[in-house]
Amino acid sequence: MSFEEILNFVNSQVWGWPMLGLLLLTGLYLTFGLRLLSVVRIPYAFKQLFKKRTGNEDEGDVSPFAALMTALSSTIGTGNIAGVAAAIAIGGPGAVFWMWMTAIVGTATKFSEGVLAVRFREIDKNGNRQGGPMYYIKNGLGPKWKWLAYTFAFFGFFAALGTGASIQSNSVADALRSTYGLSPWITAVFIAGGAAAVIIGGIKRIGVVASSVVPIMAGLYLLAGITVIIMHANAIPEAFGRIFAGAFGLQTAGTGISVGLLVLAMQKGVARGIFSNEAGQGSAPIAHAAARNNDPVNQGIIAMLGTIIDTLIVCTITALVILTSGVIPTECIASPENLQTLMTGLQPPGCDTGAPLTASAFDASLFGWGGHIVAIGLTVFAFTTILGWSYYGERCSAFLFTEKSIPIYRILWILVVFSSAAAIALQDQVGNIVNLFWLMADTLTGLMAAPNLIGIILLSPIVFKLAKEYFDKDKTARDGLIDQEDLP
Repeated sequence: MSFEEILNFVNSQVWGWPMLGLLLLTGLYLTFGLRLLSVVRIPYAFKQLFKKRTGNEDEGDVSPFAALMTALSSTIGTGNIAGVAAAIAIGGPGAVFWMWMTAIVGTATKFSEGVLAVRFREIDKNGNRQGGPMYYIKNGLGPKWKWLAYTFAFFGFFAALGTGASIQSNSVADALRSTYGLSPWITAVFIAGGAAAVIIGGIKRIGVVASSVVPIMAGLYLLAGITVIIMHANAIPEAFGRIFAGAFGLQTAGTGISVGLLVLAMQKGVARGIFSNEAGQGSAPIAHAAARNNDPVNQGIIAMLGTIIDTLIVCTITALVILTSGVIPTECIASPENLQTLMTGLQPPGCDTGAPLTASAFDASLFGWGGHIVAIGLTVFAFTTILGWSYYGERCSAFLFTEKSIPIYRILWILVVFSSAAAIALQDQVGNIVNLFWLMADTLTGLMAAPNLIGIILLSPIVFKLAKEYFDKDKTARDGLIDQEDLP
């Protein structure tokens, strides 16, 4: 049995029904436990994001906006460009529906993560705020649950190297080689050097870079995507029809239901959804714990916007660009005939997946500019993802091995970024490296999510209590019983 076959088997076990159920049921439980707060309070959340703050009364290392941008820098990346394409190529258009479902229930999960991150954060020896699942499990559940905190930190340590360093740099090198013929070795040098220059400054420098780059690049990518969708507006109804039909395993002709196609769409949709927005994965709360915000619920409200922006907006634009452009051949669409091939995580021969598929979709409408949009967007998004995940990884390293391990982890991080980008140069000799990297990232993501979700469920009564107190106070202020200035 080859390494890829072993990895495929492990991936199928990690992303089997137990994990899918844990993710979706946790999100549903939190959504209703919060009385749909994560859905009906979205306008309020955007208002809080741009609320003017003096920053003097709140403790933390970065502004709430910078914390969200740091979290988004790690989510708006290859998952939005290459990940969505891979989900559609392997799971079929129906995978998009399950990405949406993961995002909708994921807003409640993200809210809970943000609340717990600020509520149970600590201050290290250097005076910096540190938090995340390992801290709210340890401080919220007590000593007997310390093993679960260390389990998360262990998986987070390696997941950061796989999801944040390896897959990002690998995808950039692949995209730049395909579009511009740039040597992966050159890409490896520049992307590793750029990352080293930023991450050495820690969360504050990462926050500054993320706050500047993420909004601009995301806006430009969305503008290009919306332009393509408008050009193919007549194909939008059909695209949505394929998404909803595929989500429930309906065959192309609508003559029956394929359980295999339904399971495949759900698996790939949920896996790519959580890879993209990281709801329940436990990475984002590490960034939100550093926010200059003393109110856990207020930061949780801001945290949940990450899922809205990442999946329901950016990923949906990418999906509609692909589905309305008509670039996927009939033989490449998920069907009972090619189900066995797709279940292995591979596309039939001659079918594009990942970033090349997204580039083809843009190219079909923007007269050859699609490849440039995807290559540049992927490069910038992936670079910011590398920065965000480097912080997550070093916090897990510090939890496991103390603060003294951070310099060593940063060196390891840069080496993985460099080697993963350079590995594209060997792809022709050793096979489909890109697909192998995606399999590794998917697997590590699932392993990281499990202990975090268990911790959130056990601590959910605290989340519900804090949320109720916060909005009861907000209602009292609106009724004129207290001054608005007394609100968080």
